[in-house]
Amino acid sequence: MNSSEKNIPVHHLTSEKFQLSTLQTGHPENFNDIHRHNFFEIIWFSKVPENSRLELDFESHLLRNGQICIIAPGQVFNMRLQGEKGYVLAVTREIFKEACAIESILTGGTAPFSLDPQSEKACTAIISLMEQEYKGASRIELLKTYLRAFCIIIAEQINLQDPLMKDRQRIQKLISLIEEHYTVHRDTGFYADKIKISSHHLNDIVRLSRATTIKKMVAQRLLLEAKRELSFGALTVKEIAFKLGFSDASYFSRFFKKHTGDNPDSFRSGKV
Repeated sequence: MNSSEKNIPVHHLTSEKFQLSTLQTGHPENFNDIHRHNFFEIIWFSKVPENSRLELDFESHLLRNGQICIIAPGQVFNMRLQGEKGYVLAVTREIFKEACAIESILTGGTAPFSLDPQSEKACTAIISLMEQEYKGASRIELLKTYLRAFCIIIAEQINLQDPLMKDRQRIQKLISLIEEHYTVHRDTGFYADKIKISSHHLNDIVRLSRATTIKKMVAQRLLLEAKRELSFGALTVKEIAFKLGFSDASYFSRFFKKHTGDNPDSFRSGKV
């Protein structure tokens, strides 16, 4: 994460675990800055003006009437409202996981997507029931049931419209897993097991989408951290080696030279 990303504010759900509002009567000031969520947010844009856009993970998307966007915790979101109409659902991770068992959505949300007329009609009926319950007794189990029905319908639409979505979400999951485990696990099989597909299949996805391999992705992450430590840290080469999970400093030095053409000490002195 770079320094600019570190400064991106995180929005939290406060008292409620399940919130339903509309874009026109909700809290538009929450949209008018770049931010992350620590919860799941579903935005259904029923009507948008021309050139309406949102940014998700720094990628700009032009919006159309009737599109839905799901924002997962940690994703960077930015949008300035210009009179868009629609619904905003904000729910905790726990509730969303109960309602939506689709791994790809749980790990990386979705870019804006459309509903076919039949699905739109069904979702309109569900959201109407949800709104009625939310404004009334607000029984959480009933709200979760409506949310589950809503998610079943929209998940079908996502899979129909973008068969490559699953692979993209698997790449996103892989990147997150590497970030968490790169100093301990360098074996392709570990990451494939976590994503619940074969090593061969995962490597195929990585090769086609990124023109690389899982081992190379892990190595690049190790090199990035090594370069950061050598450039800005106060640790010795031996301490860096152990911090990054290498059994000894000479093994780390060989690894570093193989990938950079330089040994750690000369790389560090070149940065001074």
